[in-house]
Parts: sequence; structure tokens; C-alpha cells
Amino acid sequence: MTSHRPAPDRRLGAVTRAGTLPDTSALGAEYDVVVVGAGVVGCAVARELARRPLRVALVEASGDVGEGTSKANTAILHTGFDAVPDSLEARLVREGQGLLLDYARETGIPVEPLGALLVAWDEEQLAALPRLADKAARNGHRTTGALGADELRAREPHLGPGALGALEVPGESIICPWTTTLAYATQAVRSGVDLHLNCRVEKADPGTPHRLVTPRGVLRARYVVNACGLYADRFDALFGRRDFTVTPRRGQLIVFDSFARALVRHILLPVPGVLGKGVLVAPTVYGKVLLGPTAENLDDRTATGTTAEGLAALRAQGRRVLPALLDEEVTAVYAGLRAATEDEDYRCAAHPGLRYVTAGGIRSTGLTASLAIAAHMVELLAECGLALGAERPLAPVRMPNLGEAFPRPYRDAELIARDPEFGSIVCHCERVTRGEIRAALASTVPPASLDGLRRRTRARGGRCQGFSCGASVRSLFEEGVGRPWRER
Repeated sequence: MTSHRPAPDRRLGAVTRAGTLPDTSALGAEYDVVVVGAGVVGCAVARELARRPLRVALVEASGDVGEGTSKANTAILHTGFDAVPDSLEARLVREGQGLLLDYARETGIPVEPLGALLVAWDEEQLAALPRLADKAARNGHRTTGALGADELRAREPHLGPGALGALEVPGESIICPWTTTLAYATQAVRSGVDLHLNCRVEKADPGTPHRLVTPRGVLRARYVVNACGLYADRFDALFGRRDFTVTPRRGQLIVFDSFARALVRHILLPVPGVLGKGVLVAPTVYGKVLLGPTAENLDDRTATGTTAEGLAALRAQGRRVLPALLDEEVTAVYAGLRAATEDEDYRCAAHPGLRYVTAGGIRSTGLTASLAIAAHMVELLAECGLALGAERPLAPVRMPNLGEAFPRPYRDAELIARDPEFGSIVCHCERVTRGEIRAALASTVPPASLDGLRRRTRARGGRCQGFSCGASVRSLFEEGVGRPWRER
């Protein structure tokens, strides 16, 4: 049965990281919806709910948005050509790609449509390419085409010896995952969503309303969305559901310096295996080159460290694909965990009797599908009885550009003329200015750490990893946290 309540006035949502949570114990003071988990999916769901006259909170265990899988992935905007046909994932990736491309143009998220080449290195892989082309067509992607060895070599002259051919996949793109998650959260907060960080839900008491117990107090909610990523199955258990089990799948990656960027023109994909898409070589929007990821099923949901064995395996595979890459400098190594389950599809479900919905099993395609997943989750909430109300426009958002293919502040003469601090470079490796750092510290969802500042500006993310600029960046950060800059 649906229920209605007066529509709240539009307001800027609160962003809290400490202290007691707002009192939601009074009659009618509870949130209409609490979204648990502020990764790319949770932030997208909160943003989608902000279109409606509802009181919404986004709750996150860590101190920033996008701190889990969303910050450590391959940053590919997929076409979904190789998804399981007729699966929920296939549909949402296909829909989500178009939605995210439009959103990126609207908000300034850097995207580069490079296209991908699915490279065959032996006869068995070569024989699999027509099947993958047929699979792509069944997923609505009908523009793939076969390349022979000579044409492949002309497209990618630095490719290693022995490549027999490839399947060209137009439309595969690279994107900034950090800006995407932050854009969703920023727009949600500006449109009235409360964002509560450092707010792990330790216990749930399902009821009317639900009570979510955190170290900062209790939140009461009429409806709850589980967007907990690696912990989605454990959060489900708080509501008495045990529908799937998350297995953390670690992906280790190597980031090569910008001098390597000229070696590769496309996203170079392997023929997929049973554990995923396999090891790829891909440019990034930041002008670097990625090699990875590995695919290691683990028990530890916090095991984001790299290993000597994993990095050695990546280097061996990278040497076959792009031998010259291994002669370039390594900027960084990192690892991320994906939320694999026993099913090949997303585990999205509505539980009307509980007024509760789950977005589980969202793996590497979750970034691409995020806006479509959000729309789907809102539909599931409506199935659970939530009266959505009339749509309203979201607050406008324009994000700072972190991509090398688009104008950066240090090259913008008009911006520098208006504010010279955008011409004052602090991080010389990544050409990050004092003005960008100041703006990040004064933004709607400001960073709570130097790593958070890096994801908003690229500061300390270059070849010296902060050796040269670290003290200056830290000083600006600490000054900005203690006495926030005013936006000019």
C-alpha cells in the first residue's frame, strides 16, 4: 500500500562527517529513503531519488564517497558487447552507457571514445571472435568488425609479435571514475540529499519505520536501499535476507607514466575468460596507461594490497601485448576488489514486505550501468510501495576537468586572468594549480584526506607521487580544512 506525505521544500542537503546524526525520532521526521553505500551506484541512486519530493539520506561507512570499488577500477565506459545476452546486466549496461555519455557532456566528466580491439593471440582465440561478434549483436551492438593481422598491426604498430587478428568494438571509451561518483554525490546534495559519512550501519531493526544503528546515532527510514558493494550480502542479512554471497575478486593494476601514452591508440582487450574480461592495456583520461587487472578470488574483503606475484604476472602478460610498455616508468600500482557472486548477473531485488531493495553483485560494469541501475532501483522502490511524487529538475552541476584531452585550468588564460591562483602550479607532475586545490576544499562534498584531494584534482598523482609537491599540498589541505577557502 502506498503512502503520501507533504513534499519537502527544496534545500541544500547536509554533508556530515562527525557528531551526532540529525534527530529522526519525532513523528514524521524520519527519512523517506536511506541509501546505504556511497559508491558510484549508491550516489547514482541518491541522485535519482533527489528528482522526487522525498527526504533522502546517503550513508557511507568511510569518510568520503567512492572509497571502495568505485575508486580502483579500470575506468572503462563499456558498451556491454560481451555481457550475458538477455541478462539484467546487459540491459542496464546498454542503457547506462547512453545515459552516462549524455551526463558526462552535461557535467564535464572527461570521456574519450577510443574504441577497443579484442586481440586474438592463438587459433583458439581467433576462432572465438565470430562468436563474440554474434554475442555483441544479440546485445544490440552491431558495429563490431573483424581485423586481420596486417590491419591490426597498422592500427596498433607497437603491438607484440604473434597477434593473429582482432575484433574491433567501436564505442568502448575511457572515463574518469572519480569525477563520475563525485558528480552524482554533488548533484544529490545540491538537490536536497543529506550525505552522512563515517557512518557505518552496524545494526538494522526492520520495522515501521526501520531503525539503522550507527556509531553516530540512529537513523529512521521508511525505505532502505542496499548499495553496499562488497558488503551487500552482509547488509542483506541485517534484514533477514540471504539470497547471495559476495566473493571479493581482487584486481591488481600497474599505471605507466604519460611517456607511455603514445604506445597505444585503443583499449586493448584479451579474449574473455571465466574470471572476467582478463588483462587489458588501456589509456586513461589522465594521460597514463593501465595494465591489468588480475582476477583473484579472496576471502578478505579488505585485501587491497598488491603482491609481487600479481605484478609479475601482469608484467609478463603486458610484455606479450605491448613489449615497449615495460620499458616505461611505472607511476603507481594499486588493487581494487569487485563484488563477485555465484551468479553471472546483477543481484538487484525488491522486498516489498520489508520496504527494502538491494543492488548486489555489481561488478566491473557498475560504473557504466550506474545511472540505469539507479533508475531501476527507484522502480523497485515504487514496487515496494514508495509514492515517488512528481519529478522535479535537479540542481545543475559542472565538474572540474581532470582529463588531458580537454582544457585544464593551467592553460586557460581567461580563467587565470580572473583568478591568478589557477595559474599557480603546485603539483608540477600533474600540473595542478593552487586554484584547483582551493576550489576542491570549498566544494559541496570536500575531501577529507589527501587521497580524496588527489581524486578531485590529481595532486600528488604523477610520476613523483608527491615527493616534490607533497609538503605544499599538505599545507594547503590542512589550511583549507581548518579554515575553508571561500569560492571566488
